[in-house]
Parts: sequence; C-alpha cells; structure tokens
Amino acid sequence: MRTLFNAEMADLAQDLIAMARHVETAITKTADAILTGDLELAQSVIADDAKLDELEDIVDERCVLLIAQQQPVGLDLRTIISSLRISASLERMGDLAEHIAKDARRAYPNSAIPDSHRQIIEDMCAAAKEAAGEVVKLLENRDLNVAAAIVEDDDRLDDLHEAAYQGLVAEGYAGTPQETLDVALLARYFERFGDHAVGISRRIVYLVTGDHSGDRAKI
Repeated sequence: MRTLFNAEMADLAQDLIAMARHVETAITKTADAILTGDLELAQSVIADDAKLDELEDIVDERCVLLIAQQQPVGLDLRTIISSLRISASLERMGDLAEHIAKDARRAYPNSAIPDSHRQIIEDMCAAAKEAAGEVVKLLENRDLNVAAAIVEDDDRLDDLHEAAYQGLVAEGYAGTPQETLDVALLARYFERFGDHAVGISRRIVYLVTGDHSGDRAKI
C-alpha cells in the first residue's frame, strides 16, 4: 500500500513540474509576442492555456483521491495541500501569460507598448521568464537558493512595476489613453506573475524547512 502511495506522490510531483514547464513556455512565447507584435505566437499562447487548465484538474483530482483513499498525515498531508496551492498558482500564472498575449492580439498590427515604456516592459519580460525557469528548477530539486532567486526576481518586477506607473504620471508623458491602459495592465500582469512565483517558492521552503515565513529561503 505504501509503495502505491509513494508512486502516486511521485506522479503528483511530476504533474506540477509539467505545469511549471507549460508556464515557462507560455511566458516565453507571450513575452516575445508582446515585444514583437507576433499575432500567431499570441494566438498559440491563448489556445494552449486550456492545456494548463486540464493539468490543474488532473493535479486537483489526484490530491483529492490521495487524501480520501490514503488519509495521509504529517509531511505527506502538507505536501498534498501545498501541491493544491502550487497548482492554483501555476494556473494563475498561465492566465496572466494569456492576458498579455490577448493584449498583443488586441493591439495587432500595432504594438501595445509605447516607446516611453519599451525598455521597462522588456526588462519585465526578462525577469518573468527568469522566474518561470527557476520555478521549474525549484519543483525539480527543491534547492533553497533557487527559491531565494525567485524572490529576487519578484523584487525586480516590483521595482519595474513602480517605474512603469511613475512613467505614466511623469511630466512629458504623451501616451494615448489606450497606451496608458495597456502599460498599466501589462505592468500589473507581470507584477502578479512574480507574486505567484514567490508564493510557490514559499510553499517549497515551508516543505523543506518547516518555516512559514520564507525567511530561510537561502542557504
């Protein structure tokens, strides 16, 4: 019975890694789409989001069955509950990538990014892609240094988010109402993407160290 349980737990871990890889692909594609105005790429991100939703359903069902059939306790139960929450965060990260792709699609054939904010959005794209790749690594090996790197990426996204908003109210800003809305939304999407990555980081830190605060993320 324990052998079957261990196999199911291993499958659960692999499901989460599959979700994280899907998110990494989505944010990479959507970043390229928003920066280049590639409509086909944007459409592929939007279409592929359904696959991530399916993976979340698989994870949720597996977790519910494990709890109902195995009645886990201690670390096993914490791992299953954390997996449910990590799954939800990954699904939301995929939704945010989809939102960015939809913005690229709406603006086509023009760019959703005014020249005044192009560098900021480029930097946000880079930080989000870095965070997504680190989430994959974290779920694969539970390296607390990777967890710390995710927090650093989020700090960078927070700073860029603030810079984007400051640019919108700066003297001399001449963007149209639509450009202003696009920048505000894009900055928010990327900032929230980083927040969800940090949430996953803290879940893994808790499982490894028992620390709720996440203060022990770096070793």
